Amino acid sequence: MFLCLCAVVCGATGPVSIERFGNSRLRFLERFVEFPAGIPSHDTIGRVLAKLDPEALEQLFARWMQGVADATKQGVVAIDGKVLRRAFDKANGGAFLTMVSAWSTANGVVLGQVGTAEGSNEIEALPRLLDLLHINGCLVTIDAAGCQTAIAAKIVDKGGDYLLAVRDNQPKLCDAVTKALDDVRNDKRPPGRGRHATSTETNRGREETRKCWVLPVTDEFPEAARWKGLAQIVLFESQRIVKGKETRGSRYFITSRKSLTAKQALAAVRGHWQIENKLHWTLDVAFREDESRLRADNAAENFTVVRHVALNLLRNVQGSKVGIKNRRLEAGWSEAFLLKVLSSHTN
Repeated sequence: MFLCLCAVVCGATGPVSIERFGNSRLRFLERFVEFPAGIPSHDTIGRVLAKLDPEALEQLFARWMQGVADATKQGVVAIDGKVLRRAFDKANGGAFLTMVSAWSTANGVVLGQVGTAEGSNEIEALPRLLDLLHINGCLVTIDAAGCQTAIAAKIVDKGGDYLLAVRDNQPKLCDAVTKALDDVRNDKRPPGRGRHATSTETNRGREETRKCWVLPVTDEFPEAARWKGLAQIVLFESQRIVKGKETRGSRYFITSRKSLTAKQALAAVRGHWQIENKLHWTLDVAFREDESRLRADNAAENFTVVRHVALNLLRNVQGSKVGIKNRRLEAGWSEAFLLKVLSSHTN
């Protein structure tokens, strides 16, 4: 696994490139790990990745990141799923593998991940991921797929707060939230201190205005009894103008955090998209994850964990101002920089 990690940090994308990396850097690797029979073949590397227990590996990863979770208290933990496009075993009638990951927006690192069982979905994986995480004091953001009463209750039971997107998959909740917040938005009276916020951003000819309203929930709210800890409902509205063309959108949320202001909710909703821009996009562009053809048994899931460890180390290496892709290249060129990456720690 140390061989795999070093190779992935330096740009390897699968067992063949891991073997070739090992043979070219054997003296460096032997400073830390013994290889009495030399570097294993790519077939052996593939078999090891396929046969390792992914749950055990994911638990070790989450334990390693526990210190970051403790430092993230009061911060936002974004959870979302990503399909591994080519991790599909057509010959054996398998299904696409989806990895559900937790991302610390404050630290910019992966806190943990789990893979979905064959034929399952994100809803099945979310409780298992939450079991791995230390979210006491954190605000957990999840898209509409995770807007489930059991998931909301688990977050509260673990000492965290939720901010869950609301859509038609919860029709009664959606109707109640939409009606209440549309009334607040259309009311010309001030909504109360801390209950409304606006931000405007102009960048490269694009102007975007975001507005947010929060409304405390009372016992009269139709869905109050179903959602554990439900304290407020949130409306996020955006207006974007690009080259004279205007687009508008509205999103609705529920939260268990009583103290959440509109300004904080605005930042949390925007922060959630870090998991798309800084994790999923980076894995596809810098690590070429969607091109990976690892399929056998647990290989795809385990190799994703290795990528996440590598990404966390690369993102937190001190003194480097280039992107992740160029950091991988530099690690491959310079053993001194590779050692610096391996010695890096999350802040």
